Amino acid sequence: MKDQACICTHVRRGARSLSALYDEALSPAHINVAQFSLLRYVERLAPIAVSDLARATGHERSTLARSLHPLAADGRILIRPGRDRRQRVVTLTPTGRVTLDTALPYWREAQREVDTRLGGRQRQLLSLLADLEGVTP
Repeated sequence: MKDQACICTHVRRGARSLSALYDEALSPAHINVAQFSLLRYVERLAPIAVSDLARATGHERSTLARSLHPLAADGRILIRPGRDRRQRVVTLTPTGRVTLDTALPYWREAQREVDTRLGGRQRQLLSLLADLEGVTP
């Protein structure tokens, strides 16, 4: 029996290549695509509890907390106590706003590059990826 290509392997390789393309494009803004994405979520949803942000982004709470730390250390976000001592609330700082404003043209250029490579199949790809998000063990 002939083996099928492993879908997971191909998706992971594609994701690494895509991340590298965006990371390179965003490098003049001194940010990577994961940080850019988190800043965009915070921009849209703030003020937001870390646990709610984790749900919105599809991260485990502890993983998200580790990813937020460098953004807080750089002054791009503020993490402060919420109503409950256990809760932490995230907001975008003026430095974070400047970072997003600086990064956005670079991100748009990366988007155009990916759109060109996909040759009009962007909606199809996004639909397939949305289907995969619903896959559970």
